[in-house]
Amino acid sequence: MKLRNSFIAILAIVMATVLFIGLGTTQDARAADEKMQIRFSTWHVPAGADVQQLWTPMLEEMKTRSNGRITYTMFAGGALGKGPDHFDIVKSGMADMGYATLSWTPGRFPLTDVLSTPMVCPAKWKGVEIGMEMYDKGLKDEFKDVKVLHINNCVMAHIWTIKKIEKMEDLKGMKIRSPGGIQTMCIEALGATPVFMPLGDVYMSMETGVLDGVVTCPALVKAFKVYEVAKFGVPVSFGCVSEGLFMNQKSWDKTPADLKPIIEEVARNAYKLHNMFDEHWYDESMAAFGKTVQITQLAPDEKARWEKQFQGVMVKWAADLEKKGLPANKTIKDFKQVLTKQGVPTDILPAE
Repeated sequence: MKLRNSFIAILAIVMATVLFIGLGTTQDARAADEKMQIRFSTWHVPAGADVQQLWTPMLEEMKTRSNGRITYTMFAGGALGKGPDHFDIVKSGMADMGYATLSWTPGRFPLTDVLSTPMVCPAKWKGVEIGMEMYDKGLKDEFKDVKVLHINNCVMAHIWTIKKIEKMEDLKGMKIRSPGGIQTMCIEALGATPVFMPLGDVYMSMETGVLDGVVTCPALVKAFKVYEVAKFGVPVSFGCVSEGLFMNQKSWDKTPADLKPIIEEVARNAYKLHNMFDEHWYDESMAAFGKTVQITQLAPDEKARWEKQFQGVMVKWAADLEKKGLPANKTIKDFKQVLTKQGVPTDILPAE
């Protein structure tokens, strides 16, 4: 009897094990069959380098690495909404994933605006590394309602005008399109009047004299054909804007577990994977603009005057946020450490 009971117990264990293994195999097979469709939104123009050479290849890479389980639909050129709406387009679930320029909504991401400091950083991949280190150091508190795939400082912006600029006084009274945030303060510090308008309206506004110029990065000078209406360019860095690649939190939560690492890795390294907006791209773009736009290098003492104004902007930026109870001084201290690690000069930032 005792032997019979032992046999029955062993048989029960064997059957349970077989059942468990079978169930696990079934679950694994089911997981391998799970697919997802990503609705991707960006304000970048459909025919531009961002969509054609970065976002579409990035999504294709996700599709390839997932053996076709990740598919996508591209909504480019602001198809789902205007540029400043893009963070909310993702947050609300209108899109599953998308690219948003954070500086276009001043005051909403106050500490993240440090990424748009007027520094010299010509490579977007480096901007991602800077942005994500800053995210880990505290900027994450401004993004609690979305999945952050990466945040970055865009490739540095310059000023492009219809009139020649050789000294700060030449800017007095000029109307310059600003992307918002710290760039607005920098334009004001030089004596010009900042104007915010969609990038798509800049071409005609400069052509008709409504605008005297624009502060933006080489990528957007090319994408929006600003080089056709801007006669002059001054390659002093205004920094650029804080931007990022985001995913709707609910879409992320229901993403199959084994696909999440693929999305995270490809999204984090999108610029490196596709060699987009690196140092070579910047140099080549500026050289190409020189064929139609007169690029004016400021005299060293004049350049120092501009940069002194920018330093003052950063001092004021930090002081204003500290008054609001935000740790801007700590953010700048962290930022200096991160920039130094990435080999980016920090002399434009306030002294500790």
